Amino acid sequence: MNRKKTANRSFSAGFTLLEVLFAAMLIGLAIAALAVGSGAFTLNNAAGLDLSTAEFLIEEMREATALTAYGDLLAWNGRVYRPPVDIRIIDSPISEAEMPDFSAFAQTITVQYINPADLTQTQFTDDHLVRVTVSITKNNQPISSASWIRADLP
Repeated sequence: MNRKKTANRSFSAGFTLLEVLFAAMLIGLAIAALAVGSGAFTLNNAAGLDLSTAEFLIEEMREATALTAYGDLLAWNGRVYRPPVDIRIIDSPISEAEMPDFSAFAQTITVQYINPADLTQTQFTDDHLVRVTVSITKNNQPISSASWIRADLP
């Protein structure tokens, strides 16, 4: 009887401890990366929501000042609305309704006379041009600001 000699080899059907540890480390890194990515997405989403809200609140003031007579615009200077207000045009005059759901936000309005020769310079006399600036803050942190010019047209 002929027998072939084979080397003693033992094969296991599973993974080595080192392979299991390496796979566990890779899975842990993937889960950590997903958690960090999810957190960053949540922060960016919240910042985008705050910016959208701020732009909405600026547009509220832009509409209100557009409907205000030029001679009455200076009365808006220095107004701070906390919580912000929803400007409602009910015939006349403009009415304001507080928006308590946005109590962390504030609207600040600044109205300044500007120099017709250089629109970046403010001045103390009325040359029939004003700059209206609305700034929006949330918890006293600036979110957005916008300015526009109104003219006293004859």
